[in-house]
Amino acid sequence: MKAIQSVSSPVDTSGRTILCAVLMLLLVAGCFNSQFFSLRYLLLQLQSAAILGVIAAGAMLVILTGHIDLSVPWTLTVSAVAASAFAQSAGPDFGAAMSPLVGLAAGAAIGVVNGFGVAWLRVPSLIWTLAVNAVLLGLNAYFGGGASIGSHPSALVLQLGGGRLFDLVPNAALIWITVSIAVAFLLRRTIWGRYLHAVGAREKAAWLSGIDTRKVLLVAFIFSGLASAAAGLLLSGYAGQAYQRMGDPYLLPGIAAVVVGGTSILGGKGSYSGTVAGVLLITLMSSLLSLLHVPEALKQICYGALIVGTVLVYSRKATASTRVPR
Repeated sequence: MKAIQSVSSPVDTSGRTILCAVLMLLLVAGCFNSQFFSLRYLLLQLQSAAILGVIAAGAMLVILTGHIDLSVPWTLTVSAVAASAFAQSAGPDFGAAMSPLVGLAAGAAIGVVNGFGVAWLRVPSLIWTLAVNAVLLGLNAYFGGGASIGSHPSALVLQLGGGRLFDLVPNAALIWITVSIAVAFLLRRTIWGRYLHAVGAREKAAWLSGIDTRKVLLVAFIFSGLASAAAGLLLSGYAGQAYQRMGDPYLLPGIAAVVVGGTSILGGKGSYSGTVAGVLLITLMSSLLSLLHVPEALKQICYGALIVGTVLVYSRKATASTRVPR
């Protein structure tokens, strides 16, 4: 148990560094456009950050185990489309009330499939979740008749994704704060959070110590599925519709936010505060690139380069800290 406790409390020095980078990026962006310093624009960025933040929260839990979830884009899309379709078919009253639960249930079911394939069938998560993502894409296209699916979400989803508290603070940001509190509590105050770090540090050793590693992995993937589904609901509510490929732009930014935030891509080490800082950095970087009229393809290249660069920097730091002095 002492070994597990030591693994679950890594020293977080990346969060403060990234927050400094966020402030510097905000100053640079303000030089291009003074709107970056206005309250209205900052709240708009918070709206965008909330959707990415919810995705990153689920992605971080999986990455902490040493695995990765590449089914995020179509888990997000299928959940949003399922919720909107149910709202339209079940009527304005019952459908509006139950459609968010339908979307979350779809995300949880996909998480169960991912967790079963990785934990019980022992298929590498990179392969399994990518295959699940392709299957979801095919199913969505098949049931949509090959056409671009587009449907209107319920009034409740519209309010959650696009509404504002006191006509100021985005409801999506409040949901992100709630999710953040829950994730931080799970990682810091529960035995499952300690198990999560232990499995990521060394799964075989965790299993030999009596931890049911398969259940830990299953729950992590279910959380990831729920987070992707929740982000899909928020995005459809903000955009006013659910449509195919709505989740494609969020895969690399979600992973980048987690990795930039200091979570080891190999698992076992990371803090949620760093992930939050990473989300803010990625959101501001995306906004700045949009301001400079950078195409989406180049944005994805920037996200990939940021992931590679961050992994290289953290790897060199880890190597230097474990090097035996002569």
